[in-house]
Amino acid sequence: MNGLEVLAPDGIGEVEAGTDLAALVVAHLAPRDGDVVVVTSKAVAKAEGRVVTSDRESVIDDETVRVVARRGPTRIARTRHGLTLAAAGVDNSNVVAGSVVPLPHDPDASARALRAEVRRRTGAVVGVVVTDTAGRAWREGQTDIAVGAAGLRVLDDHAGRVDSYGNPLAVTAPAVADEIASAAELAQGKLGGRPLALLRGRADLVLPADEDGPGAAGLVRAPERDMFGYGAREAVVAALAAQVDEAELRDGFGGPAAPADVADALTRVLAVPVLVDDAGVAAPVADLHAARASLDALTRVLGWSWEPVGTAEVRFVRGSP
Repeated sequence: MNGLEVLAPDGIGEVEAGTDLAALVVAHLAPRDGDVVVVTSKAVAKAEGRVVTSDRESVIDDETVRVVARRGPTRIARTRHGLTLAAAGVDNSNVVAGSVVPLPHDPDASARALRAEVRRRTGAVVGVVVTDTAGRAWREGQTDIAVGAAGLRVLDDHAGRVDSYGNPLAVTAPAVADEIASAAELAQGKLGGRPLALLRGRADLVLPADEDGPGAAGLVRAPERDMFGYGAREAVVAALAAQVDEAELRDGFGGPAAPADVADALTRVLAVPVLVDDAGVAAPVADLHAARASLDALTRVLGWSWEPVGTAEVRFVRGSP
């Protein structure tokens, strides 16, 4: 029988700038080969002196690469780490009033350093996960995810395997680093003052001492594969805006659409028959002036360009305008 053990000890105390996290891990977790050490990003950021007294909104601005969605004062933002988080991961809980804590500057590097120091002091080859709390699209509530990792297979890729019925698996890839983060949070709790945890029972996921692996960066979906780069309202506004940064468009709408998707979009928006051939996608347009706004918006969304063909037809071709 397989089993997991998750330990989250009390008595860690307040983590401050300069706190020796490796010493806390060794003293409170006593890690062994194959264990996974889990530490909250807030504890890492505090130890690294990232607590600031600046205005929270300005810190969010500094940590934000692109706003994904906004509802009143609430911002969902893409950070420079590639993460998409509420308030860009900037937190003002469990800190002195008037202070805020952004994410560690490089959570993967922090995880690598902690892993190396634990091994130096104990000889144990462990995996390390740095966690943060995140909401989920389509789901209420939050879970903890891995924002940093070292010495761990963060994805358990099942591609090429078969299930118990003999069906081939093509895209199944459990995000095991995120699952470990959530399992640890169940033991840590949000208000328990337990920033460290240890998961035992998945030594198969821990990499050899000389391999740190891709880190949590390996879980960040590339912009061209991101189907949800904008919130619903923000996508409409970005598509219709006359002036939008081209890099933001790429990140927000992903890679260029397939010809069949372009044809489907034209059919739905213009309500006309379309033709797909080697040159692109063509559609009749009775009133080019009236259709121009829709064509420009489709250009931004689809990642293609459009051009008039005569006075009654347009053609979409691959590539940005």
